[in-house]
Amino acid sequence: MQVLVVEDERRMAELLRQGLEEEGHSVVVAGNGKDGLAIAESHPFDAIVLDVMLPVMDGFTVARKLRAARNQTPILMLTARDATHDVIEGLNIGADDYLVKPFSFDVLLARLRAVSRRGAIPQPVPLQVLDLTLNPASREVMRRGRPISLTRTEYNLLELLMRRAGRVVSRENLIEAVWGFDSDVRSNTLDAFIRLLRDKVDNAEEVKLIHTVRGVGYCLRGEES
Repeated sequence: MQVLVVEDERRMAELLRQGLEEEGHSVVVAGNGKDGLAIAESHPFDAIVLDVMLPVMDGFTVARKLRAARNQTPILMLTARDATHDVIEGLNIGADDYLVKPFSFDVLLARLRAVSRRGAIPQPVPLQVLDLTLNPASREVMRRGRPISLTRTEYNLLELLMRRAGRVVSRENLIEAVWGFDSDVRSNTLDAFIRLLRDKVDNAEEVKLIHTVRGVGYCLRGEES
């Protein structure tokens, strides 16, 4: 198997290279995200082991750019960050699996074999509610053709609401999905981010899409719904 390892910690990168080569795999190592992206775009691989915390360009950006360019090489994200929203973001932008450091090398091998067997994954399907569109591959959001610039938290909230369009999402579910199960984020923080999101998505529009369901949570729907 041809494997690209994108890892900036030299000791970790060398351990991965040695271990994979001992298992009979051919390995190329890149020490930063920019180099990793360039190598992935110019050479075919059976799988990519991609760290999240990388210099020059982080792993999320590398994965997003590969998927936007329709490069569907299976990706195993490797990181010390285990917050729920990081896992969700990595998987939503097209990673096949997520392994948190420290890890057993045997587990990494098993995960790597699993993602390589799946082959190229399908391109994430763009989401649309009336004239609002969201592309999970490129993270582009538009309303009536107008681009909307969102922070990571605003984007994660909007994507969750759009994936559950027409259904009420409770405050608890929104907080757990965006900030994590063990988060101490309060309900008023969620309300503040929803207000910011409304200002960008609904403020200049006649049809409002983000609705408050008192005592429960929020719902994204058009008036036709």
